[in-house]
Amino acid sequence: HEFLGELALDGRLRPVPGVIPAASSAHKSKRHLVVPAASGALAARVPHSRVIPAPDILTLCAHLNGCRPIAPAQGAIAVTDYSYPDLREVVGQQSARRALEIAASGGHNLLLCGPPGTGKTLLASRLPGIMPPPDAEEALTGLALRNMHTQIDIDDYFRRPFRSPHHTASAAALAGGGSKPHPGEISLAHGGVLFLDELPEFNRHSLEILREPMESGQITLSRARHKITYPARFQLVAAMNPCPCGYLGDSERACRCAPEQIQRYRARISGPLLDRIDLHVPVYRVPAADLLAPSGEAEASATVQLRVCRSRQRQEQRQGCANVLLPPDMLASACLLGESQRKSLESAANRLCLSARALHRTLRVARTIADLEEADTIANRHISEALAYRDIDMNQ
Repeated sequence: HEFLGELALDGRLRPVPGVIPAASSAHKSKRHLVVPAASGALAARVPHSRVIPAPDILTLCAHLNGCRPIAPAQGAIAVTDYSYPDLREVVGQQSARRALEIAASGGHNLLLCGPPGTGKTLLASRLPGIMPPPDAEEALTGLALRNMHTQIDIDDYFRRPFRSPHHTASAAALAGGGSKPHPGEISLAHGGVLFLDELPEFNRHSLEILREPMESGQITLSRARHKITYPARFQLVAAMNPCPCGYLGDSERACRCAPEQIQRYRARISGPLLDRIDLHVPVYRVPAADLLAPSGEAEASATVQLRVCRSRQRQEQRQGCANVLLPPDMLASACLLGESQRKSLESAANRLCLSARALHRTLRVARTIADLEEADTIANRHISEALAYRDIDMNQ
C-alpha cells in the first residue's frame, strides 16, 4: 500500500494536494493507494488505479487488519457541460472574434493589441469556451499538474484551464521549481490558455522562458539536486497597448508618446518571442452607440465551438494532430499549394522578411483558415488572411 493524506487530531483523514500524481505512481508500482474518503473519487479517475478511501484512522486500521474491508473507490462521472464566459457578450470586434476562432481551431498563439478598455481581456477569457473539449489523456495530465499545486474539484476534470499571472510574476512563478519541485503557471496552463495581460510589462527574462515550451510543449527545470520535466502544451494569448500611454491609433484620444518611447516600449518583447505568436491582431475602440444599442445578437460560444470542432476533426483525420503541431516535414503534404499560391506566399515572405519559423507558422494558419471553410486546398484568400496576422506593428 501507499498512503497519502493528513491525519487530524480527532483521527479523521484530511485530503491534501497531489492525489492524482500519487494514484498514477501507485498504479505503475502495482500498489493500492490509501487516501482520505474525500479524495477517493478524484484519485479513482486515474485509469486502472486501485484506490482505498478511508474516512478515519480507525476505519483504515480495521481494513488493514482484515476486519472490515473498505470497498475500492469508483471514479465518478465528471461534468463536461461547463459554463465558460460567453462570446455572445462581446459587442462588435468582428476581426478579433474571427482571429479567436482561428486560434481555437488550429491551436495558434494570439497577440491582441489595442488601447485600454477595448475588450482585449474580455476576448481572451472567451477562448476556453470555444476550444474543442480535451480528450481523457490531456484532461488527466492537466488535472495532475494542477493537483500538485492545490486541491481541486473533480467537476473540473474536463475544464480547460485559464491562467492569468500578473505582470509582476517572477520567472520562478512562471516556470516552476523550488526546493520541492512544483509546476509553474506555464505547466498549470497545460491543455488550456496562458493569458499574459500587459505583455511588455513582464520581466524580459520571464518572457524568454516561454520560448522553449512554446516549441516543445514541455519545460525542463534543472536545479542542483534535481532535473524535472513538466508538460506545458498551452495556448498563449497576450494583450498589450500599442504604446506607453496606450492611445496610439485610437479614434478618440491622441497619443502623447514620442517615437523613441514607442520603439523602446515595443522592444521589451523580443523578436524570437513575437516570431512564435501566429496571430497579431489589432483591437479597436467600439463606438459608444454600438455599445449602448448593439445591432443584432452576436454569435454564442456554442455556435462558434461547433465550427471549431469540425475544423479540428478534419485536422485530426488528416494528420493526427492540430495544425499548430504540424512538423515541418509534413507541411508539404498537409498544406497543398498551387503554383499561384506558392508564388504569392514566396513574394510576401520576401517582402515581410519572414523567418523560416514565421513562414511555417503562416502556412499552418492558412491551413487552419482553409479547414474552417472545409477546403481541401489552400487558396490565395487563405494565404492573404494568414499573412495579415503577421503584421507586428498592428497597422498603427
